[in-house]
Amino acid sequence: MAHPYGRATALAAALLALGTALTAAPAARAGAAPARPAVTGPVVTRAGLDPALVSGRGAAVAFDEQEAENARTDGTVIGPDRTPYTLPSEASGRKAVRLLPGQYVEFTLPRAANALTVRSSIPDAPGGGGVTAPLDVTVDGRHRRTMTLTSQYSWLYNQYPFTDDPGADPLHPDWWLTECSCVPAGTMPAPTFDKPFRPARFYDEQRLLLGTTHRAGEKVRLTVPAGSPAAWTVIDLLDTELVAAPHVERGGIDVRALGADPTGRRDAAPAIERAVALARRTDRPVYLPPGTFRVDRHIVVDDVTIVGAGNWHTVLKGRQVTLAEPAPDGSRHTGVGLYGRPAAEGGSRNVHLSGFAIEGDVRERIDTDQVNAIGGAMSDSTIKGLYLHHTKVGLWFDGPLRNVRITDNVITDQIADALNLHTGVTDSLVRNNFIRNTGDDGIALWSEKTADARNTVARNTVQSPTLANGIAVYGGADTTVRGNLVADPVREGSGLHAGARFGAEPFTGTLRFTGNTTVRAGTLDLNWKIGLGALWFYALDGSIDADVRVTGDHYLDSTHNAVMLVSEYGVKDSYDIPAVHFKDIRVDGAGNSVLSARTRGSATFENVDARNVGAVGVNNCGSFHFPATGSEFALADLGGNDGGWLAPWLLPNTLTCDDRPPVVVPPAPAPWS
Repeated sequence: MAHPYGRATALAAALLALGTALTAAPAARAGAAPARPAVTGPVVTRAGLDPALVSGRGAAVAFDEQEAENARTDGTVIGPDRTPYTLPSEASGRKAVRLLPGQYVEFTLPRAANALTVRSSIPDAPGGGGVTAPLDVTVDGRHRRTMTLTSQYSWLYNQYPFTDDPGADPLHPDWWLTECSCVPAGTMPAPTFDKPFRPARFYDEQRLLLGTTHRAGEKVRLTVPAGSPAAWTVIDLLDTELVAAPHVERGGIDVRALGADPTGRRDAAPAIERAVALARRTDRPVYLPPGTFRVDRHIVVDDVTIVGAGNWHTVLKGRQVTLAEPAPDGSRHTGVGLYGRPAAEGGSRNVHLSGFAIEGDVRERIDTDQVNAIGGAMSDSTIKGLYLHHTKVGLWFDGPLRNVRITDNVITDQIADALNLHTGVTDSLVRNNFIRNTGDDGIALWSEKTADARNTVARNTVQSPTLANGIAVYGGADTTVRGNLVADPVREGSGLHAGARFGAEPFTGTLRFTGNTTVRAGTLDLNWKIGLGALWFYALDGSIDADVRVTGDHYLDSTHNAVMLVSEYGVKDSYDIPAVHFKDIRVDGAGNSVLSARTRGSATFENVDARNVGAVGVNNCGSFHFPATGSEFALADLGGNDGGWLAPWLLPNTLTCDDRPPVVVPPAPAPWS
């Protein structure tokens, strides 16, 4: 979500290992590995893990993920590293492969495929703004194609809302900075900071249709040409899939018949609008055939079905356009997007969008800009099978609205959230979406001013949010977060989050986290300098006193804590987290503790199994009054808690407060016997 980090309580980030970020040098957690020996077969992963470890969780997708560090290469494996502002920390699985000109990485196809996606990073231009560079793709030494990689949509710097200028001084010298533990504008002598300051968002991905179907076992080689202008190219992963032939919508209104240009040279927006109007009059769907259709502004949709030929075949592609004067909503720019009517105007209903891609041109974060792929208010509507790329937010719905179903979409490389259900969104479903590389929360439910209610977030995959959380719930009633897979949050957030913050309406009714898996979550908060939890409860603006139950979650390889419950120190005597109930939980690896409690409240535990815990099982600070009677946070053992983490001496409220216990890196997750 668009976090108001300008407040005095802003979560800031530390500038760490700058040289590693800029050059992909050896990483902090482990040195760069030498080139790998020959790999005999494909190593297919999900979120960088053996798929068996996350079976039944996350999105069911059409592609196979292969991490570059598991492939054959004459390049250099970088990572693992979880230090922000480094290339490995933002890579899937916290590792990648660095190639110099002339070097390659080679993957083996696990199944027949005719399309691929490469997630990569190349350097920024010296003055910012990005560069382009080629990457050669061959299959079994033949069928050579050349992809054009870009860093024009990556490489941000500095403080929120960030800049693409690597030479900029801190944007907010009146904010407290963790780098100097000071407010620069009020400090004498004035501190200086290395430049570029806080580089981040290094990766971008490109898709390529191969033009022919290749068999399982064939070798896909990615080679950096000897004359590449990029000093280095980092390959994170390769996704391969078998894309179906283009869909034809029988009886649909083909936008080409109304003048839409499928080559992308001429503006197609007026023709698409004519098709939408005709479709509404005739009760027929709009058909977007194969092609690239240029759309540089919002198209308003209401009571209409728009069907593409498939998101690999049909693309709505737009430039970001600077407005002559700001719009009434504060937007300074516009760009490609399909928007429902504003809720204040009654919103839209019965909108059904499927089977196409939206390619934006958003390169900077301006929170007042409405430059999202899908926006407005759409009740009784469905969004299915879209590919959303390079917009500010993939889907940002401003309610009140009800009954929107968002399913089976791929949302990547967003400069802010992938999806935000904002203000009074009710009775809605977010299911089976794949999300990677967001600049803010992957999925957020934000009950600002009006509570969201009765929404379900189920079976989604969220990977590598570079800022904030994988899935975040900010207030609201009767929310279910079920069966999701969240991996590799980088900074200022966690895998799963429930926050009474950002002016959200209170949590009421039920809040359920059920059957989710987090991987390599539980980051270090760089302002507090304490470890968060893979699941993080935060009482800042109010208490979290709904009926909160966490059942069946798995927290794998958590960097610090599996679970953290905290209230801001300044409000610790006003707000609390009265009761959270944990049942049937597995914790496989935690650098610090299973539970870190920094608030008043209580929790119960039943059948919570833990292994490879780095410090004490419970880090219990309570609300920092440290009374002789023990912590203000109480724990109840309901039985079946294995692994010794909930020892009797910790109960019911033994003080074990340690702000910064040393991190003990756990072994890799393994099957649970």
